[in-house]
Amino acid sequence: MNTTEAIKSRRAIKEFDREYMMTEREEKELLSLAMLSPTAFNIQHWRFVVVKDKTLREQIKAAAWGQAQVTDSSLLIIICADTKSWEKSPARYWANAAKEVQEFMLPAINGYYRGKKEVQRDEAFRSCGIAAQTLMLAAKEMGYDSCPMDGFDFEKVSQLILLPDDHIISMFVAIGKGTKPAQPRGGQLAMKDVVIQDRF
Repeated sequence: MNTTEAIKSRRAIKEFDREYMMTEREEKELLSLAMLSPTAFNIQHWRFVVVKDKTLREQIKAAAWGQAQVTDSSLLIIICADTKSWEKSPARYWANAAKEVQEFMLPAINGYYRGKKEVQRDEAFRSCGIAAQTLMLAAKEMGYDSCPMDGFDFEKVSQLILLPDDHIISMFVAIGKGTKPAQPRGGQLAMKDVVIQDRF
């Protein structure tokens, strides 16, 4: 399947074959592809919590108001971000770059993020959104369905996964073999309603 087909056929699937298990190789491939997603200053601040423990999945399902895809999908990934990754050994993000690039980028990272909590948070959500879409399109190309989710109690799930204080949860992505197709698209806006040239 090419990228265009994956974009057109990817839908939010709610019902998965709970008996189907993805292989470890497939999981690693999906996560490896997600890790190629772009981030500002290459700080790679997404963190992928892959929930395998069945009891924990049931607890998360309860915090997600009983949504079956939490427990029935082959793979449940909680996409989080380390909002302080910009100051945690930032030289590692540019370790393979030329010295002059490093000398430019490290002060630039510090100047962009330090003292700007809103920027740190906003950038985390942008990066996690890109990573989530990468996961879903890669899953579709591999023959799997997915469901992006933000319908859950963020505070409760944070407690369940022992989320560090300097991290935030962006969303879930459930991945597996869908058992029912998605409903027809509810209604797409016309291009003239969403594409603005130059100015509003």
